[in-house]
Amino acid sequence: MVVLAASICTKGGKAVISRQFRDMSRTRIDSLLASFPKLIPPNTQHTSVETAEVRYVYQLLEDLYIVLITNKASNILQDIETLHLFARVVSDMCRSADQREIVKNSFELLGAFDEIVSLGYREQVNLMQVRSILEMESHEEKIQEIIARNKEAEAKEELKRRAKQLEMQRREQQKRAASGGGVSGSSSYLGGGISGYSPVPQRFDAPSSPARTASPVSSSLRTPGFKGSGMKLGSKKTKQAELLDALGGSALLSEDVSIPNTPATSTPEPDVIKDTRSSLPAVTPESVHITTKENISLSLSREGGLESLELKGDMNLHVSDLSLAKIAITLLSAPSAFGQELQFKQHPNVGKFSTSGERIIALKDASRAFPVNQSLTVLKWRYTGKDESYIPLSINCWPTPSNDGAYDVNIEYELENENVSLYNLIISIPLPDNSLPTVASHSGEWQLNLSDHHLDWTVPVVNAENRSGSLEFSVSGSDVNAFFPVRVSFVGLGSTVGIRVASVSRVDSGEIVVFSEDASFVADDYRVV
Repeated sequence: MVVLAASICTKGGKAVISRQFRDMSRTRIDSLLASFPKLIPPNTQHTSVETAEVRYVYQLLEDLYIVLITNKASNILQDIETLHLFARVVSDMCRSADQREIVKNSFELLGAFDEIVSLGYREQVNLMQVRSILEMESHEEKIQEIIARNKEAEAKEELKRRAKQLEMQRREQQKRAASGGGVSGSSSYLGGGISGYSPVPQRFDAPSSPARTASPVSSSLRTPGFKGSGMKLGSKKTKQAELLDALGGSALLSEDVSIPNTPATSTPEPDVIKDTRSSLPAVTPESVHITTKENISLSLSREGGLESLELKGDMNLHVSDLSLAKIAITLLSAPSAFGQELQFKQHPNVGKFSTSGERIIALKDASRAFPVNQSLTVLKWRYTGKDESYIPLSINCWPTPSNDGAYDVNIEYELENENVSLYNLIISIPLPDNSLPTVASHSGEWQLNLSDHHLDWTVPVVNAENRSGSLEFSVSGSDVNAFFPVRVSFVGLGSTVGIRVASVSRVDSGEIVVFSEDASFVADDYRVV
């Protein structure tokens, strides 16, 4: 098959744009297009017409015709397929198929025509590949840009940490100068004796090597400088070397700063303890503080059904006031939406729930008291089954194949339990190998995870006011299974099964006690298969 020219013309045969793939004069093209409308038989639905020399394969675009002029020996079926690709390209690049829009985008359209047909012969490309070629996107270039941005961000963080360390050293020198200690070491450092000592250094210079050989008294004063925030510089030399490479040298390292190779202490830092619920709003603990934690693992089918679900939860009580140690905790009534399959297990010293349905957590022996300043697990619960009422968030993923060898993927989420809120929701969708997505619309934010070739869709908060969202993208691929399993992670506020505290009261007098409650849950293994 040989395509002589691809043109867009008016119904009167006037050329709007035309691309010749063989040597043809403009007069010849104008003559062929001028005679084309006269050859179209009236009241017919044919898409081709022939003369003694050429064949016209055409398609109507609103008030214009898109026409391929081929020789008579070409394959008509391949010509029609090529024509349809030309029409999709025009529709994709132009908002409307009118003459003004065609002329406005004529340069891009002619470039796209050259990618479809070369020297009169059809290239093996589809719409996604033509779009990618015109955008001149490079997967390797994107990777290099991401690496460069990461190096720049690490370098900036290292600069901030180094500036903070130098500020701490400056303040330490000021304290030693104010207390009279370290004058001899400072005078040897500044070289001017007591008269040449300046209590406030004018530059953030690290102490030179003589300062490291100071007396034992100076060393003991300097010891606190290597604890606290100073330890956050890092504990691995390899990480330090990478950051220095990003900065372009080792000038930022001071000889006075040493990175210990000894193991960290067993006591975790406060920010490490809070990391498990760092995305959730903070809770101020009262003298009676109740912590509820749940872990949920479930598998949803891509058709929307529940494959499996396992849920585990526990309630911990912490009393910090001895006068409030004899209390009873009343839970809210069980939601009617949940079944009776939930299994409870109380602490051996805690009484079982009554058969009337009232759920009260209290010691069997009313004369005894809960331990003070000690966290005690008073209740555990578990569920395993396929009751869809326990699903906090539903996920629908719809990959639909298109005619150009690509997939249009639509993925949606919806909050099923209005009594909970989800924070830092991340939905990770696998992508076919060697492909990059084109996102058409989305809520929240999205980014490419190049380490495992996933598209990560992030939503900060999902609650009753913002309970649903969607993401649409197109990507080349040939297997629908490449988009699964879809993995979901989040941290939730509340309880998926409604285990919440209604009130806390004294056992002896029934007086209501002020309490605080921290109810959260986390997705351990949440996926769509």
